[in-house]
Amino acid sequence: MTSEPLSRMNYGMRKTSKSIRLAAPRGFCAGVDRAVKIVEAALDKFGAPVYVRHEIVHNKTVVDALAEKGAIFVEELHEAPIGAPVVFSAHGVSRAVVEEANNRKMITIDATCPLVTKVHIEAKRHVLQQRHILLIGHAGHPEVEGTMGQVDDDAITLIETADDARNVIPPNDCELAFATQTTLSIEDTAEIISILQFRFPKITGPRGEDICYATTNRQNAVKAIAQGLDLMIVVGAQNSSNSKRLVEVALRAGASKAALVKDKDDVDWKAVETASLIGISAGASAPEKLVKDLIAEIQKRYDVELDEKALLEENVTFKLPSVLNSRVS
Repeated sequence: MTSEPLSRMNYGMRKTSKSIRLAAPRGFCAGVDRAVKIVEAALDKFGAPVYVRHEIVHNKTVVDALAEKGAIFVEELHEAPIGAPVVFSAHGVSRAVVEEANNRKMITIDATCPLVTKVHIEAKRHVLQQRHILLIGHAGHPEVEGTMGQVDDDAITLIETADDARNVIPPNDCELAFATQTTLSIEDTAEIISILQFRFPKITGPRGEDICYATTNRQNAVKAIAQGLDLMIVVGAQNSSNSKRLVEVALRAGASKAALVKDKDDVDWKAVETASLIGISAGASAPEKLVKDLIAEIQKRYDVELDEKALLEENVTFKLPSVLNSRVS
């Protein structure tokens, strides 16, 4: 006798019903879309292989697809031949990495998200104006390493938590400024900024919001559907900061449970079985195909009522680097 649950037996019985709320916007943002297109355009221009320092974005499906086309992913530049074309990931790199690439006479193609580049520019401006920077972010994240690497070590301090903000002792011989990693939780960042502004009333903030539009939009879309959910499923990589934040946001906004899965094969189907109302979203580096595959898998197992209400439509686009428009000499 099969041990499959009744909802999955083909006995002519009605399948169990599930209601799905689909968050929108979700998935690829303009910065991720640009980064992927940059690698594809570099392969078209220079031919395979093109080297990419670190994952171009935090998603194995995307990385594997580019690898099949001829991209070679390396952790450090010395793993690539001298003079080879190399793409810097969407997370950005430090000054030291750029200098190393130049010393190795590599053809550099910068896929750094323009919104991350904006933070880099702000950091350099603060140093020129003799301000010490308090950077709100997560240690070890490539974006944080890239931003901190824009300035000298003694010019910037990392703030990871509210406790860090309460206890940090910055240099007393200069003014202060703060900046943030672009993929953080809006609520967590707001709390940390409030603490810093209370402790240091004259601290300078960014001219515009550092947390990117796509992060904000995806978090707001999850908030809009989370109340009353039995289960929220976020499609994204475990090393994706913005995807992890969506899980946290869902729980805060009223979802009973929330899980981050890399794809349909990573789903805890026991949790799905006990959930009547399910929410689905995807991090900014997760392709829409993974969401469609997940929904299709749920539809195989259950009768599904699907509800998608987009909060807004994103129409942001970023140009590709000019090096990809010029001819190979």
